[in-house]
Order: sequence, then C-alpha cells, then structure tokens
Amino acid sequence: MKKIQHLLDLLKKYPAPTAAEPRPGGASSGVDRRGFLRNSALGGLSMGMLFDGRPERELEFITQKVKRESKPADLKITDMRIAVLQGVPFSSPIIRIDTNQGLVGWGEVRDGASANYALMLKSRILGKNPCNVEQIFKQIKQFGNHGRAAGGVCGVEMALWDLAGKAYNVPAYQLLGGKYRDYIRLYADTPEGKDYDEFAKHMVRRRDQGYTFLKMDFGIGMIADTPGMLVGSKNWNVKQQWNDGKPGLMGNYAQTKHPFTRIQVTKKGIDALALHVSKVRDIVGYDTPLSADHFGHFDVNTAIQIGKAMEPFRLAWLEDLVPWFYTDQWKQISDAIDTPTLTGEDIFAKEEFIKLIDAKAVDMIHPDLASSGGLLETKKIGDYAEEAGIPMAMHFAGSPICMMANIHCAAATENFVALEHHGVDVDGWEDIVTGIKPIVEKGFVKVPDKPGLGVELNEEVAKKFLRKGATWFAPTDSWNTRDSSDRDWS
Repeated sequence: MKKIQHLLDLLKKYPAPTAAEPRPGGASSGVDRRGFLRNSALGGLSMGMLFDGRPERELEFITQKVKRESKPADLKITDMRIAVLQGVPFSSPIIRIDTNQGLVGWGEVRDGASANYALMLKSRILGKNPCNVEQIFKQIKQFGNHGRAAGGVCGVEMALWDLAGKAYNVPAYQLLGGKYRDYIRLYADTPEGKDYDEFAKHMVRRRDQGYTFLKMDFGIGMIADTPGMLVGSKNWNVKQQWNDGKPGLMGNYAQTKHPFTRIQVTKKGIDALALHVSKVRDIVGYDTPLSADHFGHFDVNTAIQIGKAMEPFRLAWLEDLVPWFYTDQWKQISDAIDTPTLTGEDIFAKEEFIKLIDAKAVDMIHPDLASSGGLLETKKIGDYAEEAGIPMAMHFAGSPICMMANIHCAAATENFVALEHHGVDVDGWEDIVTGIKPIVEKGFVKVPDKPGLGVELNEEVAKKFLRKGATWFAPTDSWNTRDSSDRDWS
C-alpha cells in the first residue's frame, strides 16, 4: 500500500495529460487519469519493485507511454535520424528529430544535398529545447553555405518549427506572426519534352490541371544542333548544362560560370527562341502568368539581347540569367530590359539577399527555403524585400514535408507571389505524408491549421521512395559527440 500511495503522490506532482492533449500526429492521446492508474501504475507495479528506493526510475517506467507535450519548457532533443528518399522528384534526405516527450519533428535537407550536412549538426542540438528555434539557428548557422551546403541547417530548422508548433499546439505560421492568406498559389515547372509538340502537350496538361501560374525552360541547348544559331559553342558541351561529368574540349560547361564561356547567340538564334516562346504563349494565353528559366551559360550582353527579345510576351520573370553573386551584372540586365528579373534559389541567409535588394539589382527575389535558412530566415528575407517594394517568389523541389515548411512561411510573408512545385508528375507524391488531403487543389494549397508543419511522414508510402542502399532512420550514434570548438570569434 505504501508503494501505491507513493505512486499516487508522484502522479499528483506529475499529472497525466488530459484527453484534449494531442499526440505527435495531432490525434487525441485518449489518456484519462483513471485509465492511467489502472493500466500504467498498477500494471507496472511489479516492475516498479525492481527500482525500489529509486522513485524517479519507477515514474519513468510506469509513465513511459504517457504523452508529455503539455510541458514545452521541459522539451529536449534526444535523437536525430535520417532516411534518404529518391525520386521526389530528386533525392531528399528526411530528418526526424526525437524528444524526451514523445514529440517528433520532421525536416528535409535540400534536394540533391548530402544527409551529412544535417548529421554533423546532431551533436550541436542534442539536449537543447527545440522551441528555442532562433537561438539554435544562430548557433548552427555557421555550418551552412550557399546552394546545397545549406541543406543541413535549413532542414534542422524546419524540424524545430514542427516541434515547437506541436509543443504549443499551434501551426508553424502562427509562431511566425500569423498568416496573410489561407491559400498558397503554386507555379508548376514544366519539362521541356523531346520536341516542341511534346512540350506543348506538357503545357496544356498543366493548364488543365488547374495551375494558374506556369514556368517554362528554354535556352541555348534547344538550338545548339542547328547551324547558325550560336557563336563559340562548338567546343563546349552546351546540352549538358547540369551534367559536370561530360566536359567539352574547352572545359566543363556545367561548372563554368556564365561570363567565361564567351558563347553568344546570333540574331537567327534569338529569333528561334522568340518563336518558341510565342508558340507557348499561344497555348497558355495571356491570362496566365508565365515565367522562364534555364537559359544556359552566356555573358551579360547576350542576356540583355535575349531579355529584350522576350518583352512582347510579357513573361512574369526571367530567372538566373547570370549567377546570383554578380550583383553589378544583375543591375545592368535589370536596368536594360523591361521583363522582370529574378534570382536567389541558391543563396544562404539574408545577408546576400540584402546586397541584391539594396543595389536594386533584381526585380524579384527567389529564395529556396531549404537553402535560404529555413522558415524564419526566409520570412526575414521576404520582409526586407517588402520594405524595398520587391516581391518574393519561392523555389522548391522536394517532398511534401519541405513543401509544408514553405507553405507556412509563404502564409506568414506579405510580399509572397507563388511557390514552385516540381513534384507534379511524381506518382504517390502526396501520399508520402498524412494530415492534409489533397495537398494541391487546382494549383493552390490550403494552409493547414494543425500543429507544427501540419503533416506526418507516411512510413508505408515513404519507404517505397527509399533510395537504394539507404537505411530507414537507422541509429546515428556516431554523430552524437562534438569534437570541435564552434566559436567563431575571440
């Protein structure tokens, strides 16, 4: 009897959650006090005897299945594991952060990036309260860099907001200051196709799917095989813009920055590109915004010539005509053409965006939340651009987990325009998560009101996308110990 009374005293000190408190997945825990006493305390009494004289161990054992989400101040990170998905549409390492209260936070390393960018942060976040998102971000920010190297920092930041939202039982956008909109507009990227007719079919399909904002790719690779279109391209592998394993005689085209190829487009070539865009406009019409990307590697003068040729078609923007870090060249292009310019998908953190914005170098910014710093940093970027009168579109090419991080950020940022969706044609893409169905309706996503990011990983479906040879959230104990001082000042 003394043992039972002792347990009852402990329960008064550490009350069980009520039925209204949510599970990590958002469902009610269904634990009432009477059931807890019957099933946990008395059922575990015999095992509790093993810890005689150690009440804290007894309590830990008999309450091991009790949800403790009601104590955000006591929330601690206990583990981080990763599973790499493939074909969503690219490779996407999914982060799972576990806590001492049974809450699980989901994040995602940027498409095409190594899971190690996240794993090396594990020793830096273990034992910390995930609700202190900005504090943790500032501590791990030094390990992020532009492009895919930012993926670990951003993926962890996503998972922290997921945990914080679940701990406080509010959606992530609420923690960012609330929402400006209930629906997030998507713009659909469209594959080129082997010829114009196939590409035209792709565009018609996008329109029929209900997308009200489209993007197309057109560039010098399309005209590289036709004589008289390009100058100086013969010794470059122009059709391998992304494949750095197939260099030409002049070097690696994929890894050579635009101004250094010295490739030019002839009047005949520019006319061919303009004819292509004209045909696409005939299909899409002028009621639908149409943007463009992936032009190839050429200098600022050629970029201006192409930009001027596109002005009759009222494109929403021309994206990444030159690399983002050539601020002066971007300003030169933006000042010379009337079609809006846009860049930023590979920029990490707000500092480099501020340079572009202050210089009035681009008409729009285009952060990828999985590279730009995560939800809060991207909102800060958007807010800074807003004050300068610059709109923000958002780049995205990952799984639904990363999409929902983008959705919450877009909802909370006033100057948001549209979010990219690369997974439109991936069978089973929406089923990778639970919590919102359908995710996309006629080119829009309804902002979820469930805690955190609002979705949970659907393991049964997600395992079908597991990269060959990858493990499924295997232990990562080898990353538990930090072996370096991280202070970057003296």
